[in-house]
Amino acid sequence: MDILQHKTNPFDGIIVDPQEMPENPDTFRRRLQHSLDVWIHNGKKVVWLEIPLEKAALVPVAAQAGFKFHHSGEAYVMMTCRLVEEAFIPPYATHFVGAGGVVLDDHDRLLVVWEKLHRKNRPYYYKLPGGALKPGEHLVVGVQREVLEETGVEAEFESLICLRHWHSYRYGKSDIYFVCRLRPLNHTLTRPETEIHEILWMPVEDYLANQYVGIFNKMIVQAAHEKCPVLIPGSVEDYDPVEREVFFPGYNAIPG
Repeated sequence: MDILQHKTNPFDGIIVDPQEMPENPDTFRRRLQHSLDVWIHNGKKVVWLEIPLEKAALVPVAAQAGFKFHHSGEAYVMMTCRLVEEAFIPPYATHFVGAGGVVLDDHDRLLVVWEKLHRKNRPYYYKLPGGALKPGEHLVVGVQREVLEETGVEAEFESLICLRHWHSYRYGKSDIYFVCRLRPLNHTLTRPETEIHEILWMPVEDYLANQYVGIFNKMIVQAAHEKCPVLIPGSVEDYDPVEREVFFPGYNAIPG
């Protein structure tokens, strides 16, 4: 009997070819068990099994053979099986990533929004525009997009102010939120009616004195306003700028 089509990785792991797996559960059960026997005999450590949505009938077969869920996407589920008890299996995505913008203009005004979500339970809760980054999206591009989508203001990235690491977030994962300073390129406000209740340019001193603003937001706005030491975008030789985004210290690098 033929073993399942596969390739190996540098860690003595087996990666089964999802396109070559038989669709019939009984055929898959027999070939999977035979393959596992061979791989154990050959000293392999972990088997990675990506099951496409169209072959979902194979999932319970794999579970009965000792495979466990690792993660899933819209069109597949990834399962793993340790052939050696201590074999290391890297965890899948443990964090969400988001970005918010401290957009300050030349008149000491701060761009803030009041979301409809908080209209009743958090009156006059003016927050900084921002949200989740999209897969494959750089931080600079993401925060500029979020500011534009929530306010209609095009803004130029200046520096990274701080980050917040928060555990027990959505689905029990963690969240990293970057806060950036940006310079507005226009002042015309456009409100997305489904999400935002109000947008306004608020004097920084009024924002810092607002009783409804949390201490964290006040601290980062103060730091951005005073142009504290910051991180600015840079480049590294041999780093593809499409794949990697880097920031370096740039004390008082913000013009003015």
